[in-house]
This record gives sequence, C-alpha cells and structure tokens, in this order.
Amino acid sequence: MAEPRACPECLRRSWLLADLGPYVERIATGEVGSRSPELLRLSSEELAEVAAPKVAAQLLARNAALPEERLNEELLVAGCWACCRHGDLYPDSLRDADDAPWALIGRGSPKLLEGLEPFEAVTIVGARRATSYGREIARELGRELAAAGMTVVSGLAFGIDGCAHRGALDAGRTIAVLGCGPDVAYPASHRTLWRRVCEVGLVVSELPPGATPWRWTFPARNRIMAALAGMTVVVEAAKRSGSLITMDLAADLGRDLGAVPGPVTSRVSAGPNALLASGAHVIRDAQDVLDAMLGPGRRPINHAVPSLDPDLEAVLVAVESGASTCDGVAAATGLSGADAAATLSRLELLGYVKCSSLGAYGRTLLS
Repeated sequence: MAEPRACPECLRRSWLLADLGPYVERIATGEVGSRSPELLRLSSEELAEVAAPKVAAQLLARNAALPEERLNEELLVAGCWACCRHGDLYPDSLRDADDAPWALIGRGSPKLLEGLEPFEAVTIVGARRATSYGREIARELGRELAAAGMTVVSGLAFGIDGCAHRGALDAGRTIAVLGCGPDVAYPASHRTLWRRVCEVGLVVSELPPGATPWRWTFPARNRIMAALAGMTVVVEAAKRSGSLITMDLAADLGRDLGAVPGPVTSRVSAGPNALLASGAHVIRDAQDVLDAMLGPGRRPINHAVPSLDPDLEAVLVAVESGASTCDGVAAATGLSGADAAATLSRLELLGYVKCSSLGAYGRTLLS
C-alpha cells in the first residue's frame, strides 16, 4: 500500500483542535447545538469564532502559518502517520458523517484502515465500572469477532473497552480511537494495553501527537467509533452512561445497534435492556453479531487466517465432532494425552478453539 499522507490543510485542522481544546471545553455541553460532535461540523474559522472569539484571529493566523514540513516532522518524531479525507486510505464509512474528522492521526498498522468497510467492523462500548459478567462477555466478543475476520473498534477506556481490545488482540484486529493524541496512553494505567494495540493493531485520533484529553473530546471520539463500524454493541451501561452517546450517534448514521441483555436488577444493565426494549439486536455472542450484520450463515472475508498442518486439522475435526477434552481428542485421533493437550493449546493460540473455565474445548468462529 502507498505511504499514508494527509494534506496540510487537514493536518492544520488537527493542530487547531488541540489549540482550541480549553476553549471548546468551556462551551461544549449536552444541550442541542453545543455538543462537541455538532461543534465539529463547523469550519475552522467558524469554530474558532464560536469557541474563542477574543483570540480567534490570532489562533487562526498562527495555525495557517504552520509549515507542512514541521507538521510532518512532528508526526515522524512521535512515531505517527496521518491520512485525510482527500486520500484513499481515509475510510469511506467516515465520509457518511457531516461531522467527520478532517484527518486521522494514526500509530500502528495503517493496513487496518485500507479498504475498511462498515460491514467488516464492530464497535464495542460499555461501562468503565463493569461487572465480571460484562468484562467476560466483552473479551469473548472481541476475541471471537476478531477471529472471524471482523475489526473490533473501541476507546481503550477502563472496563468494557479494555476487555474488548484484549480479546481482539488475541486475533490481532482491533482499532482504538482516542480522545487525545495517538501517542498518549490514556488512561495512563492502560499503557501496556495501548502499546500492544500500537504493535498489533491500530490507534487513531483526530488530534495531533501530544494532545491532552478534555471532557469534550470523548463524545467527539465516540462519533468516529460509531461511524467506523456497521454495528455498535453496548455490553453494560447505566441509564446516563457516555456509552449511550455512541449508540445515539450510530443510530443517527443508520448503523445497526446491538445490546447484551443483563439482569433487570443490575444498574449497569439498565442501558442495554432499554435499548433491547426499543428494538436493538439481542447480542448473546459473536454469532448474533455476524447474523445481524451479514445475515444468517454468512461470514466476512477473513483477512489473516493461519493455515493448519495435518495434525492440527485432525484435532480440529475431532473437536468439531464433539471431543471436548484432552482425553476425548486423544481417543479420537490416536494421539497421546500430552500431544493432544499441546495441539489443543496451539489451536487455542491460533484462535480456532476456546477453552471454558471447566476445561472443555469448543470451536470458535474462525474458519
């Protein structure tokens, strides 16, 4: 693929957003017309005048004077790259949105954006203070969807976001959308996870390297998460959770909505259960997501399915035929117990099987 590039005008927009950060923070509210995604529909001149009328001319003049060489040098020093709405790498799914970012600043593999279609991506969101049930569901959804060839999108936050990324990293297809510069690990305690996503997947932001997060940048990044994917799934969320903002943004774009049902007595199940009552797709596992997005029995194109040697294939066939333990696989294939265990472990690492908490092996969606 060609080297990612962004035009100077679109790059300057990213740097202007960083300069306007504290000013937008003062005016961005939950009221209609002043939410950050709505403000970001404005041109650079209009946004500067609305957010910082006293210094708008000064900020705009300084921004317009930024040389292209300096912008590209800052990207290079930060280990980042950029693409913009005028280039081929920029996802078509973002072009649907009136408030689409002018540029995406990335750290990691740009190949995950190349030709990305909405039906190939799923956004998973949810509560930061998730229950053990929610964390387990999110990780399993992320892992199985990535194993099936889908790209898992989330926001690297505590709770559901982080679990979805961790699950998807097992199969290597995840995109983290940040409300700060892509070179900034936020939250800081997720630095190890951020580093893994940079190495195996992709971190993107509309803000430049080094930009700090503001409260308004999180609903702003949510609009990117909603636009990238054909379906947004909420695992757990309270009634007034920020995750539900992402669902609203996805609905505005005509994307599918999915929700994981939870106990009616649980505060963090109130959001998903309300969405289900309103007609969202019931999501119990990755199979429900694929069926809702692609139709029953259909699968996305798998981008990176590892090939199997005959021994692995034989054990996989045994699992598909009902052998769910090491002893069962050994009996079905003629392998020793140790060889059966080792082969099952290899298949699990490759993403073809999963092991339950009781030690029973089962087939995944990877084909």
